Amino acid sequence: MAIQIQFKKYELPPLPYKIDALEPYISKDIIDVHYNGHHKGYVNGANSFLERLEKIIRGEITSGQYDIQGLLRGLVFNINGHKLHALYWQNMAPAGKGGGKPGGALADLINKQYGSFDKFKQLFTEAANSLPGTGWTVLYYDTESGNLEIMTFENHFQNHIAELPIILILDEFEHAYYLQYKNKRADYVNAWWNLVNWDEADKKLQKYLNK
Repeated sequence: MAIQIQFKKYELPPLPYKIDALEPYISKDIIDVHYNGHHKGYVNGANSFLERLEKIIRGEITSGQYDIQGLLRGLVFNINGHKLHALYWQNMAPAGKGGGKPGGALADLINKQYGSFDKFKQLFTEAANSLPGTGWTVLYYDTESGNLEIMTFENHFQNHIAELPIILILDEFEHAYYLQYKNKRADYVNAWWNLVNWDEADKKLQKYLNK
């Protein structure tokens, strides 16, 4: 008797704004390719690996016909890619609604730990600009220490990094900026600050503070 199993599949979440809403800082063409191409590709990739895993569990693919490490590595890469992009979209708002400075508990904690928002912004920007290759720069809340910590990581192959308590996230894969900024990644990083959705970032922090 065949084993009846099925993993729940991932879905592409809707963008929280119109596809041209981040102009002039991020062009409509970039968002189109980034969201409908790359992000959708991660969703489809994750589901494809899950379907293959289902076949292995059911015995339709037998030992010796698959590479378990390769399968799990590909699965984690695509799940992280999907979840990190979902956070990235949420973390921005159209020009006029994003940018500026944070308020609330997030502002208080940044000032307490970094001395000022300007110093935090400087360090986050330096971290982003010094990232070798492609990857992400994030601000996350360490639930053990209560610290807001800046971290960079290349790609997203290892572990479920998307499950970190991420408060702020910047995509630094070339597909996030190259059509508009070419090889001037620092210009993209500077432009991105005009789009940061501080209300959303503060809500994320409040969620972890209230646990």
